[in-house]
Amino acid sequence: MFCISLHYTNFYTNYQFFKTLLAKMNVKPQFFYLITFQYLGYRFHGWQKQPNLKTLHLMVDRTLKYVLDGAYFKTLVTGRTDAMVSAEESAFELFLKEPLQDKEAFLYDFNQNLPQDLRALSITEVGKDFNIIQHPKNKIYHYVFSEGQKNHPFCAPILTTILDSLDIETMKQGAKLFEGTHNFKAYCYKPSENGDFIRNISLCEIVENDIYSANFFPEKSYILQVHGKGFMRNQIRLMMGTLINLGRHEIDTTTIKESLLPDSTMVMDYIAPASGLILHKVDFK
Repeated sequence: MFCISLHYTNFYTNYQFFKTLLAKMNVKPQFFYLITFQYLGYRFHGWQKQPNLKTLHLMVDRTLKYVLDGAYFKTLVTGRTDAMVSAEESAFELFLKEPLQDKEAFLYDFNQNLPQDLRALSITEVGKDFNIIQHPKNKIYHYVFSEGQKNHPFCAPILTTILDSLDIETMKQGAKLFEGTHNFKAYCYKPSENGDFIRNISLCEIVENDIYSANFFPEKSYILQVHGKGFMRNQIRLMMGTLINLGRHEIDTTTIKESLLPDSTMVMDYIAPASGLILHKVDFK
């Protein structure tokens, strides 16, 4: 069996790096599959493989190694998530030298051997020119939260509890300010000096939660919904942290407006907890 994985920086800034590396290693995968999957991220240290830590990429590749019975493979995810972040629908590309004889049988075996907090949803064969990183797509993120009370501990994996009472109506106004094309440098964790921080958010709103439910959930909870083509490290959580501060009346909407100006040097430093964040859907165009 031979499998490889590369670090976030190389893959996600230059997809061509991956192709060059495979060429140098004389590795020529001929078959390509797009696999959608979902997971509860609470016990994982994010997607990317890390020494001595349980990560999603580790578990996916370990399971594929068994299911593919020693055959060459490589996996590349559409975008990594951080520790404790979950996904209702994400995707990775599977590179093989030999074709799958029965895709549905493979999907069944894959699910039978994945841990219970990971599930594959579908598998589709794609062409060699498909680029999972650069292919046009829209991502939808949800941040699930409640306010004003201590919740049942079972809520912790997917719902953030804010003990303070929050001004939800003002937070709704603040969320709409993120819509459009802006400079989001203030919402990037440890931004580089020469990075591109211009991003477009097509929808940003806070609504009452009618998607995620359980008998131990609070009577009322909320979702911050964010739609866009691409996001920077911790961007959603920094946006959510800013909205929490807005809901506490520690800042006002003017602060958000000023933070998005082209020449803004503001730094938003409250990163909301990870476990409320869910990658809801990746829509490939």
